[in-house]
Amino acid sequence: MMTPKNKISSLHQLLFSLCVIVPYFNNYEISFLIWLVVAIISLRKSYSKEFISYWGIFVFLLLLGFVVGRFFDYSLYYTVRDITYMMKPVLGLLIGYQLFQKGIEKPFRFLVNSGVAMACIHLVMVAYGFVFHGAANVREIREYGGYFNDYEVYALLFLLFNKQFDLGLTPKQRRNFLLLLGVSSFFYLARTNFLQFAILFIGMKGYLILNKRSLKIITTLFVSIIVGYTAVYYYNPQRNGDGLDEFLYKIKMAPGEAFSTKINRDDWKDFNDNYRSYENIRTAQQLSHNETWWFGEGIGSQVDLKQKVYLGDMELRQISILHNGFMTVLLKTGIFGLCIYFITIFFFLYNPRSNTKELYTLKLLFIGTGVFLVLSNWVFMGVYNLLDSKSLLIGFLFAYKNQLVQQKS
Repeated sequence: MMTPKNKISSLHQLLFSLCVIVPYFNNYEISFLIWLVVAIISLRKSYSKEFISYWGIFVFLLLLGFVVGRFFDYSLYYTVRDITYMMKPVLGLLIGYQLFQKGIEKPFRFLVNSGVAMACIHLVMVAYGFVFHGAANVREIREYGGYFNDYEVYALLFLLFNKQFDLGLTPKQRRNFLLLLGVSSFFYLARTNFLQFAILFIGMKGYLILNKRSLKIITTLFVSIIVGYTAVYYYNPQRNGDGLDEFLYKIKMAPGEAFSTKINRDDWKDFNDNYRSYENIRTAQQLSHNETWWFGEGIGSQVDLKQKVYLGDMELRQISILHNGFMTVLLKTGIFGLCIYFITIFFFLYNPRSNTKELYTLKLLFIGTGVFLVLSNWVFMGVYNLLDSKSLLIGFLFAYKNQLVQQKS
């Protein structure tokens, strides 16, 4: 018979899994409503100071963007939409923190279970694309299965470091879950997820804590990446090549896609390959032209792309959020808000408390997360991505850390 604590733990895991999975179906209105309801019904009486400081930054950016937006004449529709977009990490962090409670015996197993549920759904959708629609290339597989999933990569990492995270799984369970999450993570065919895995793995090995040994390892890995990229570049994979060629082409174009400064809008190939950089260029040009660098253009603002672009299933000329999370925050809150936003990354990079094995493990995970968030924000909006669940996990980790600190004191 289940005890009241077990019932609460099961309910929390159900709600947490629901919040992790629902964004995957790409209906932000439903996702937002479910997250809002869960955040409200799970409110707690107390929160750690560290969590409130971190969470408060996202609340501040939301309020700053709203105040700045009042100085412009934006439509109610775009204002409300931007508010919900900027609220995503605010709600996600609350939910993750609130659904953690002391009755959870194996906190990271709690997280892995949600990842496994997501992986099962993803693989069914990939199989559906294969069997019923003949999906045979990178673009088609991702169209049916999804474009990325940071949460599954975290779950896979927890399984690989089973002892450090005290999952309490049998060897058979761990092996089956590793296979399931490994295959599922691979079939997103997302460059960012591959890099995420590498960063987090290196972080858990302690190589992101700088010393002579870690510097040698990082240097070796960096040189290996340069050599590997050079090999791909000279192999010269084709844009519409078969199978592996198409994926290698995306790797070849990755640096230019994120860092190009000059793009020919009349050359569809150049424009498409470097579109994310084009968003950044147009944002910088608009802020410069309007002289709104310091505080941005507020909630409700949009960037004029100067031409219509297909984004998802819509053709748009004006966009309110960009692929780059840093540039999105810059657009809404300016240089002032962007500087504040950078503090959220330093929360992970600076973690002095590590006087127990559990806290040291969490410290390594936090450092890896901080480094990954730099990449995630640059290419895929970070915690502001509408399909992402990272904020849930981050809120959960803050609650777990608070429990560890309280137990030690």
